Amino acid sequence: MTLVTAICVAVTAAVSIYLLLSRELKGIAMGTFLIGHAANLSILAMSGEPVYTNEQGETTLKLPPILGYGEDPANPLATMVDPLPQALILTAIVISFGVMGFLLALIVATGRVTGSLDLDEFDDDPKGLHPEDAEHIEQNDSEAASS
Repeated sequence: MTLVTAICVAVTAAVSIYLLLSRELKGIAMGTFLIGHAANLSILAMSGEPVYTNEQGETTLKLPPILGYGEDPANPLATMVDPLPQALILTAIVISFGVMGFLLALIVATGRVTGSLDLDEFDDDPKGLHPEDAEHIEQNDSEAASS
């Protein structure tokens, strides 16, 4: 189980790094989203085995931390899943939703202003405006200077 999770983390991290290095803003956004999921999966993989082996050699899934202390009240983590990684992942998911919303708003605003989401197609205008908008601003600036 841990090996499968580790492979998923590696594949997700590799794909996210590939997307982060792209020249398209949509790819960069997708890479940012995926690297957050890879970090969450890596925390889950490091949290330990989800199975418990008792004295008779029987293996069962560990209990959720909200249902009690399990079979051994003296050592609850032996039969119960560690709740700290789950709390960290839940916090990370909430933060990543906020980052995703902000990043998508920036991409939409960039697409509206520049007319493209490809970094190679951006013009060299330091204001970062669409050429028609830049001409309009230059005309207004020249009219203001002449009056």
